[in-house]
Amino acid sequence: MNDREIKKTTKEIQVILIIASILVVSVGSSLYFFSEKTDLLFSWTINPPLTAAYLGAGYLAAFVLEYLASREKSWANARIAVPGMWSFTFVTLIVTLYHLDRFHFDSPNLITVAGTWVWLLVYILVPVVLGIFWIRQIRQAGMEPARVNKLPGWLRYSALIQGIVLVMSGTVMVLLPDKAIPYWPWTLSALTCRAIGAWGIGNGVFTIQAYIENDWERMRPFMPSWGLYGVLQLVNVLIYHNTLNWGQISAWIYLIFIIWIITIGGYGTLARRSKKL
Repeated sequence: MNDREIKKTTKEIQVILIIASILVVSVGSSLYFFSEKTDLLFSWTINPPLTAAYLGAGYLAAFVLEYLASREKSWANARIAVPGMWSFTFVTLIVTLYHLDRFHFDSPNLITVAGTWVWLLVYILVPVVLGIFWIRQIRQAGMEPARVNKLPGWLRYSALIQGIVLVMSGTVMVLLPDKAIPYWPWTLSALTCRAIGAWGIGNGVFTIQAYIENDWERMRPFMPSWGLYGVLQLVNVLIYHNTLNWGQISAWIYLIFIIWIITIGGYGTLARRSKKL
């Protein structure tokens, strides 16, 4: 297939992915490395700190995905970052608007107030702008490259199962936090339950997209991001192990799921590199 026939990633998609990568690494660094200072350094106060670190891990892993996707010239290779990113930002906007009274708009700290307004504006603009750019991207002329190096079946279906579990559990956490909170392995509020649920939906869409793409070359942005996400969440468990309720079976299920994520992301990263793609 001639390069000119392959559908290219539009400049506007590349730009918004770069901007998004800058935003998420900023938010992720604040949440992950200063998880006990969200009263000053974040848009709302998060307790316990493990929850802030959990959310921060999502943002830091998303930085890798979005930055690497922004460098892909072929839309087929960059696409894995877009549906999940749009899903996460849209759900987070709804969660933000529903819990607007919890946000630091009246903080005496000017930096905190400014950061809170930036959060709101970003989550209003990104779903709209990205949605428009996504539609324009889909309408671009060009064909997709053939799937030459397909994923092994066990890896592909593992991604699908992870995605289904994440989307379903995330949806319950967003819509029915009172039902979900008793089963979570540490204490959550309705807001933090919904915020974690938004990440569940976004990450679930990412992994389902990996199942759909089914090609090693198209996994370039995703696998390192997914492996990093698992590692960061495992570090959270080790640091905040006293926060988890280990007498509850959900804590052990959560730990197993993290190890499963690391296995998929780690194997995928190493295997793809061995194929020199």
